[in-house]
Amino acid sequence: MVAPMGLAQSKGKAYRLSDKDLANVIYVMGQMNPEGFTLDLNTMRQPTKGLIVSYKETQNSFSRKSIQGVIKHAKAHQNLVGGWYDPEKGDYYFDSDRAFPEDSLAAALAFARENGQHAVYSSALGINVKSNYEQQDIRIIFDCDMGSSTDDLFALMMLYRYMEMQRCTLLGVVVDRMNRANADAVDVMNNYYGYPDIPIGLERAGVVAPRVFIPYHNMAYARDIEGRPLFRRSVGDDGEYMDGYKLYRKLLAQQPDKSVTIVSVGFVTCLAQLLESGPDEFSPLNGVELVQRKVKDVYAMGGVFGDSFEHDYNFTAAIDYSLKFFELMPKDIDIVFSPGEVGDPLYYSAAQIIEDLSWTDTHPIKWIYQFLVEDKFQKMWDPLAVINAVEGDDAIYQISQRGWITLTPTGETIFKPDPNGNARYQLPGDATWSDRLLKYIRLMTIQH
Repeated sequence: MVAPMGLAQSKGKAYRLSDKDLANVIYVMGQMNPEGFTLDLNTMRQPTKGLIVSYKETQNSFSRKSIQGVIKHAKAHQNLVGGWYDPEKGDYYFDSDRAFPEDSLAAALAFARENGQHAVYSSALGINVKSNYEQQDIRIIFDCDMGSSTDDLFALMMLYRYMEMQRCTLLGVVVDRMNRANADAVDVMNNYYGYPDIPIGLERAGVVAPRVFIPYHNMAYARDIEGRPLFRRSVGDDGEYMDGYKLYRKLLAQQPDKSVTIVSVGFVTCLAQLLESGPDEFSPLNGVELVQRKVKDVYAMGGVFGDSFEHDYNFTAAIDYSLKFFELMPKDIDIVFSPGEVGDPLYYSAAQIIEDLSWTDTHPIKWIYQFLVEDKFQKMWDPLAVINAVEGDDAIYQISQRGWITLTPTGETIFKPDPNGNARYQLPGDATWSDRLLKYIRLMTIQH
């Protein structure tokens, strides 16, 4: 990164400028960088690391004369000055900024909200993270096929990060892939990220021997060279997991009406079993009635739309359960599908994953990529359903029109437009959009 144009240098150090000359430099930087900039007054360079947030005291500085006040405030604080152009008002805003470490997103967002700022800027990744989100009571049950593709792990990691940002509550995790090792992997994640009490449900009757893409299901039993467990678990070897559909019934019965968001990123076996279930000790309602009363919306990773006639993997692998899910799911519950083509361009390489987790020697996901995966990448399909559920339908994604979706016995998802329909699906973004979403996931990964 070069020094701002017109700034004299001597032996690699910038000459000390008067505040008047400094104001001219900052003004010129604004003209040269309509997309925005940040300038460190100590080095006269743009920082390459840090989460940048503006102070509210300088947020209305949008004229050339106001730059002097911005400089004064910056020198009394962190010596950071920034600027950005508002195309709606036609004004260029200058402000005094504060920098947080790149791994302190929750603190940076809290400061941004306290100061009435719309976004936090990541200097390292070059992306903005929205901070002026509307505080909502988002209660999520996460349904996954843990133990195969690692995008389930990243989707779960993002839910923990969203909880740190106070953007949602994770009520429980349902694992719709048989074998308790897969539930133990969730137990490891819950403990590693500081949520050991989040309940876990496990599928007992579902898809027999489904395809395994990355065999990391035994991650929970990893040991060091002295034979000691690497990762803490709450349930332990002697503990039991509730049946997945039973955990659904228990959690839903405890929640207010129309308050629960289901994020389903695997098979829909446990959901189908829930819908077919009858009254029990948790609720006098049958499964359809319970879902209709308690569930607000569903975000599901699955479906193939557009001109393609491919069969969706998640629905096809458990086709009988999937057909039952589409048949019984109440038609007044909104469903947003995240089709595979949206996540296809989001390649998260093994090398990048290990680098982004360099802040720790022992991490469940890092361990998988160090010892179980040889130079593989993972497409970030599953986190896109999580992001959509928490961020909302209009903040990041372009969503299709409303309609109805029919699942064929061969696994095709047929969309019929209808303004009264309950189903929509995410539309693929361009390369810039995909790059921004992957960087957003990476930013969550480096938090600790």
